Amino acid sequence: MATEIVQAPEGTPALTAPLPPAALAAMAKVEARFPLARAVTQHETAAVHAAQLAALAESGRMTDLDADSLAHAEELMAGAKAILAQAGRLDLIEAV
Repeated sequence: MATEIVQAPEGTPALTAPLPPAALAAMAKVEARFPLARAVTQHETAAVHAAQLAALAESGRMTDLDADSLAHAEELMAGAKAILAQAGRLDLIEAV
């Protein structure tokens, strides 16, 4: 039996399976040992999300929930930037 692969419509978020509890616990232990790596990852992820939401705002299709998500992404970016600034490692997120 052949299976046809159909592309998801553009703009559809990628879906992934949740990690098992043991994997989540292991990741939490690793993240706790590397706060700068966590801050960089958090900043980069939030920056991408904020850019996507900003584009949505420009299109005029932003909902109140989207606006809240954008504000939260900006808060995450600011928090991560503060951690990196305190460590003197803004170079990890900013172009030199």
